Amino acid sequence: MPNIRHTPEAPTRAQRLTAGDRIDAHRHDDHQIVYAGSGVVAVTTDAGTWFAPGTRAIWVPAGTVHAHRAHGRLDLHLVGLPADDNPLGLDHPAVLAVSPLLRELILAYTRDPGDHSPERRRLRDVLRDQLRLSPQQPLRLPTPADPRLAAVCALVHADPADTRTLAALGAATGVGERTLSRLFRAEFGMTFPQWRTQSRLYHALRMLADGLPVTTVAHRCGWSSASAFIDVFRRSFGYTPGAHNRRA
Repeated sequence: MPNIRHTPEAPTRAQRLTAGDRIDAHRHDDHQIVYAGSGVVAVTTDAGTWFAPGTRAIWVPAGTVHAHRAHGRLDLHLVGLPADDNPLGLDHPAVLAVSPLLRELILAYTRDPGDHSPERRRLRDVLRDQLRLSPQQPLRLPTPADPRLAAVCALVHADPADTRTLAALGAATGVGERTLSRLFRAEFGMTFPQWRTQSRLYHALRMLADGLPVTTVAHRCGWSSASAFIDVFRRSFGYTPGAHNRRA
C-alpha cells in the first residue's frame, strides 16, 4: 500500500461515507474498533480484507496498515484504544460479533468524542468488557501469496456465480486440483468451498448495499436459489438479507 499515513492516535468518532468512499492506507499507534452502524465496511490490509455489516465489528490492532471502503451509505463508528489496552488480546485483525448491547455502547461512545466525563469513562469500561466477550467470526478474504492460488481466486472474484469445481478452475489456470487444495489449506486455513462461500458473502453484501433485490443477488453470487442464499446469509450474519436491506 503506497503513501501510508501515520496517525499516532486512533480517532474515536462517527462519520458518514457514501457508497464507494475510501479512507486510504494508514496506521495508528493505537488499536481501533471499526463498526458500520448502517451499510457495510471493508477493511483491507496486506494480509487480506475483513468485511462487516451491522452485526459485526472489525478489530484493527495497533501498527496495522489498513484502508477502509464503504459499500452503500455507511455510518462509520470508530473507537480508539491505547496500545497498552488490548481487551481482546489479539495482535491481528479480526471480525467480532456485535450484540445489541455492544452496538448501543459503540453508538453512545462515539456520539461525543470530546466528552471526558466520569460517566463516559465508565461507558468505555463496559464497552471493553463487552468486547472481551465478543466471539470472533470468520468473515475474511485473505490475500493469496502463491501466484497459482491468486489466479484461481481472481477467477472466482471476477464471477461469483461461477460454479466450476476446483478441478475445473485448476485446469483453466494450469494447476492440479490437489496442489490447489493444499494451497487453500496452507495459506488460508480453509477449504476451497469454505473460501468460495466467504467470497460470495462478500460480494453479496456489496450488492445488497447497492440496493439489488435479494433474488438477483442470490443469482449473481452463485446460489442455486434465493432460499439457499437466505439460509447461508442468516447463519453467517444472524439475520436475513431482507432484514439487512431494511436495516441499511
